[in-house]
Amino acid sequence: MYLVLIGWLYVTVLMALAEGLSEQGTVLGAIITFVLYGLLPMSIVLYILGTPARKRAIRARERAEAEAAASGQPDAGGHAPAGAEHGAVAPVRKEP
Repeated sequence: MYLVLIGWLYVTVLMALAEGLSEQGTVLGAIITFVLYGLLPMSIVLYILGTPARKRAIRARERAEAEAAASGQPDAGGHAPAGAEHGAVAPVRKEP
């Protein structure tokens, strides 16, 4: 997939150079040629071809969250969820 991308961008760079260096061409025409023939189509193709990988990553993240929730542990910190810090709150005692 990346080989096709590199090849197509090589072709569009050469097209842009031919446009920019010709007697009737302009630098603006070369930039527009490179963007409209090279960057824009290839970004769309890469986005479409990357969709399955993004879906797999989302499913794996959801599966990991579901497994963490099913394990019964509220967090992996090892501390009580709402516990006070050591020494921050004085204990309440009955007087003898």
